[in-house]
Amino acid sequence: MIQSLLSFGWWVGAILIVAGFVALVKGADWLVDGASALAKRFGISDLVIGLTVVAFGTSMPEFVVNMVSVVQGSTDLAITNILGSNIINTFVILGLTAMVYPVVSQKRSRDFDIPMSIIAGILVFGAVAVNSPFGEEGRGITRAGGVILLLMFCYFLYNTFRHAKDHPEEGPSDEVPSTKEMGAGKAVVLILAGLAGLVIGGELIVKSAVDLAMRLGVSEAIIGLTIVALGTSLPELATSVIAATKHNSDIALGNVVGSNIFNVFFVLSTSAIIRPLPAYEGIEVDAWAAALGSILVWLFVKTNREREIKRWGGAVLLLFYAGYLTYRLMAVVR
Repeated sequence: MIQSLLSFGWWVGAILIVAGFVALVKGADWLVDGASALAKRFGISDLVIGLTVVAFGTSMPEFVVNMVSVVQGSTDLAITNILGSNIINTFVILGLTAMVYPVVSQKRSRDFDIPMSIIAGILVFGAVAVNSPFGEEGRGITRAGGVILLLMFCYFLYNTFRHAKDHPEEGPSDEVPSTKEMGAGKAVVLILAGLAGLVIGGELIVKSAVDLAMRLGVSEAIIGLTIVALGTSLPELATSVIAATKHNSDIALGNVVGSNIFNVFFVLSTSAIIRPLPAYEGIEVDAWAAALGSILVWLFVKTNREREIKRWGGAVLLLFYAGYLTYRLMAVVR
């Protein structure tokens, strides 16, 4: 069905990609609302729901796109979706948010979350940039590398739950959807509708993105780093900018850093375990950019008394992204 529609031209593919993003975002919203309501009916606390259902839900767009990509063999799209999303999250979303209102950091973010995101970036960079003893074929995210990343995710979850238990006043209960009155039947319907939206959206995006790359004569990696990554990062962009306009910019930092950690330690690890993700041309630049973003954020919040990313810091992040994107696109032209 999708392939027959794509035969009408590139513009159909562009429309299908937009439709896929809409299905992904709505699907993730329905899944989170339904699962949260169902969890509440079973007496699960808002704190646990916020740390599991809501947190996983925000990474569902990236997760579904990656699962569809690896199953269909589009490994370049799978890895660039994650690297591109993390790059956009850090440089564009935090940059724009800081320009609207300085981004305040919490002690937990400075001391644990941001360092974990730096470790995630360095591990990915090491996996794709260091010469493998198995030759060029072994360079990339192997199944063994995926297991290591997944173990790091387990440690991150354990530490997060332990911290939340010791400091319940810092729990993310405000992020849990207000669905207390939702019936079990409606919750199940929302969950099923959300899953359907995610699957349909993922199929539309991956197949249309691959077709678009072929028509434009560019690699899947470039499409993944730009169009696909930006689309899967739209929920974080909307949430962060709206929070900044309300002077709640600390929410933006938590959303971005948490999303980056989930993307690498959960989504990328799961993808690599299912199908190893080999390196592609230019991956070292992309992996370094993703790692550099977390390092810059940590430096920004550690080098001033207010422990925040100031407006000039937001401008620096946006300029870095502009330079990076220009370099990557010029490399394609050459």
